[in-house]
Amino acid sequence: MALLELHDLRVAFRTREGLVQAVNGVTLSVERGRTVGLVGESGSGKTVTALTILGLTRSADAEIGGAVLLDGVDLLALPGDALRKVRGRRVAMVFQDPLSSLHPMHRVGWQIAEAIRAHERVGRKAARARVVELLRDVGIPSPNERAEAYPHELSGGMRQRVLIAMALALGPDLLIADEPTSALDVTVQAQILELLAMLQHETGMALVLVSHDLGVIAEHADEVVVMYAGRVVEQGRRDEVIGAAVHPYTRGLLGSITSIDGPKAALLTPIPGSPPSATQLPSGCAFHPRCNHALPSCAESVPSLSRHGATHRVACPVVAPVMSNADSPWP
Repeated sequence: MALLELHDLRVAFRTREGLVQAVNGVTLSVERGRTVGLVGESGSGKTVTALTILGLTRSADAEIGGAVLLDGVDLLALPGDALRKVRGRRVAMVFQDPLSSLHPMHRVGWQIAEAIRAHERVGRKAARARVVELLRDVGIPSPNERAEAYPHELSGGMRQRVLIAMALALGPDLLIADEPTSALDVTVQAQILELLAMLQHETGMALVLVSHDLGVIAEHADEVVVMYAGRVVEQGRRDEVIGAAVHPYTRGLLGSITSIDGPKAALLTPIPGSPPSATQLPSGCAFHPRCNHALPSCAESVPSLSRHGATHRVACPVVAPVMSNADSPWP
């Protein structure tokens, strides 16, 4: 049994502009010790999917359906108090912006200690010792001194490491990292991603890596799930999706990535148009207005995920005759 399974997950929000179908029929699984990459443009539904796993989209204006199974237990069916016991201990999350995720008026060590004491009966001294150890584990120098710092006194990379330390404080089985490097410079991005890989290797936890950067996903994910307008359009092993992408949208994302090994004169090929409004999705396949291979039928019905390999699934009826792997920038 997979550690995490999503079955036909649907999330919609009632707004003044109408019903926003943020996630529509997402099905995927995450095995223990493996990394699943969720990738797509802004508004594709990947962050809402991640937040819903932890129950963070529950509200009076939200309509949530399907199932989120953690070791066979449906998290969507758990009451709030039971779900709070899951957060941190079984499933933890590293959010996108560390500065807004940390309380500006409390020292970072105190914030990590509070996360520990919310789940375990430990004294202040023992919690403090755990905090220092966690900060050392995530590569923060002088952890005793840094524990006394306020968030604004730390660099962006150090704040992200603090969030990772907080997320790992209780040894979760699953870590969700939502755009963990988007606010960081390239060098620090690489350091944070290497840190996550090292910690995953040491602890055996599963990792869901959410990103708009297909290059990051290509380097670090075992399985890849490509989302567009709330739906999964392609998913499978990394070599299947990155090395042999067949959906026009996935191919478009790959065509927008530069390669240091490619010819200097090679031009990037952007995807035409913009993602659709979540309140006014096109009929049929939501990508068809931007797709160079769209058929008349693409505007009439939503394609289902069909098999294109051992674990490769693609939601497009025209992939086979029109797509090839010859121009892929990834092996």
